[in-house]
Amino acid sequence: MPALWIRHARIVDPAAKRDAVGDLFVVDGKIAPSLSAAAKKRARPLDARGLVACPGLVDIHVHFREPGQTHKETIATGSHCAAAGGFTTVVCMPNTSPPADTAGTIQFIEDAVERGAVVRVLPTGCITVGMKGQTLAPIGSLKRAGVVAITDDGDCVQSNELMRRACEYAKMFDLPIMDHCQDASMTQGAVMNEGAVSTRLGLRGWPNAAEDLIVARNVILSEYTGAHIHLQHISSAFSVDVIRRAKSRGARITAEATPHHLALTDAALGTYDTNFKMNPPLRTEADRRALIAGLRDGTLDCVSTDHAPHTDYEKDKEFDYAPNGILGLETSLAVTLDVLMRQNKFKLTRVIDLMTHQPARILGLPAGTLATGAAADICLFAPEERWRYEANAGFSKSRNSPWHGQTLTGRVKTTIVGGRVVFHDGRVVAR
Repeated sequence: MPALWIRHARIVDPAAKRDAVGDLFVVDGKIAPSLSAAAKKRARPLDARGLVACPGLVDIHVHFREPGQTHKETIATGSHCAAAGGFTTVVCMPNTSPPADTAGTIQFIEDAVERGAVVRVLPTGCITVGMKGQTLAPIGSLKRAGVVAITDDGDCVQSNELMRRACEYAKMFDLPIMDHCQDASMTQGAVMNEGAVSTRLGLRGWPNAAEDLIVARNVILSEYTGAHIHLQHISSAFSVDVIRRAKSRGARITAEATPHHLALTDAALGTYDTNFKMNPPLRTEADRRALIAGLRDGTLDCVSTDHAPHTDYEKDKEFDYAPNGILGLETSLAVTLDVLMRQNKFKLTRVIDLMTHQPARILGLPAGTLATGAAADICLFAPEERWRYEANAGFSKSRNSPWHGQTLTGRVKTTIVGGRVVFHDGRVVAR
């Protein structure tokens, strides 16, 4: 692999508190402090003048649908979406068919990653067998098979006692639990946020309390057992307050927000467009503002996409019957930059921190830094370039994006994984 010489970039590495124009050097797939004059002559140059060079983005919440749902997405196509979005490490959820509740299924996923992924794809395992919330999955075997966390994402464990036991085992095996916070008894038949908009549209409402109750439950269990629980896609202002107070007591709680919950509200559902239907649902403006405040003060730890592909024929139904979920990887950086940096005056270094170092820290991943000796996972992007996102021309097998046809600002130009260019100027570079 030839050495790389990335020249004249604005290098933003929040883990190292670095923000300066300079050069990056890559040797044997790792960040090097410099190159000799002779090595510079042999190196592959990349002119990054006017671009930001940051650690490859890290997303700890994606759905790649393999095995069993490859009509929506595969590990290969999902990894192409990730590369196009500037992501070099992603963590995929276990709600596949069959669910990832055995070492054999984890091995199948890892084999698929080895065959077709262009970025680093890390698996999670189920908390319960079949994600049915009845019996614990073999957590020790899943850890040995290589999972980085356990979760029943999409099917929150409803039994408090079973969740307590899961916490005890997770702590024993030093695995974080990632939890989709939803009291299912309060959301039967619900399709959007409960409030004035749901009443006007005649759609069954989904109360904030369904999230708030489980967030509070998880805080209690984390403090009771000492387990690390990561709260996925927080959407409620009340939940943000619960998490803030829990962290002030030292609870082992971390939490994420998604770009769509930061950017959109339930007002977007006025045309019954199912590309705005998701779980948890889009909430109110007050909830949206609370999420931004939570990211500002550290109550919420990172931004994750919850990339959830569905086919056109699945989404093209009456609102009540369409599945929840949207694409997120290719638009995440632009949307997050717009909401946090342009609209809410976050510093660029803080936004990059929320999408690199912080998600890596939550799961203890060796990512999110440009330190000497670290893997050369790098994202180069033009922060002010405007571009039109066309979901039909994207890299996913699905098209379910609320940003289809919109002009976004901030475009990924090059993605490098382990020193190898995997995406450049709109094209994925095949393995």
